[in-house]
Amino acid sequence: MSNKSDSSSVPASIRQISGNFRRAGWTSFWLQLVLGVISIVLLLLFIVFSRSPNTNNPNSGNPGTSFGVFLAICGIVSLGIGVYMAWRYVQIGKQLQSSNPSMRPRKAEAIPILRMGLTVNLVGMLLTILGAWAIVGSLAARSISQVQTAIYADLISSLDILAVQANINTIAGHFAGIVVALWLTDRISR
Repeated sequence: MSNKSDSSSVPASIRQISGNFRRAGWTSFWLQLVLGVISIVLLLLFIVFSRSPNTNNPNSGNPGTSFGVFLAICGIVSLGIGVYMAWRYVQIGKQLQSSNPSMRPRKAEAIPILRMGLTVNLVGMLLTILGAWAIVGSLAARSISQVQTAIYADLISSLDILAVQANINTIAGHFAGIVVALWLTDRISR
């Protein structure tokens, strides 16, 4: 009941911005979380099964793939930070609903948080793209060398596709975080 009286004392423009922060924050939170969890599972499967002694995976010991997986893990870690930043957007939206104007975050307080979220996702996307380049580059080099020697078995294994898919999901998660941060920055700059 006090929620209705609280929301009626908040100006309409701030209620709208609060709703934008909450909806966009939750959208970004869940998109990044789901894509991040899928990426973690795929990357773990790749790591576990490519190291298994029962598989004859040419990626074991490949420095390009190992560096690519390291960068992919760094990208997933930064995606986790991006999930936290999306949660912060939701918290800003909730704080904006306060009937006490001194409890509401000011524009000057919200913009640095949005910038930090944007920076985290941009850096994470860069790391993940570099990781994808390393993985795909090592796959391309391996497939070219195998084609030249006319050995067509094991050009690209299904394990290799797991690492590539994990990177694509992570890039998509960072893209969602970037879009939300830019959209919210636009909304509060009006």
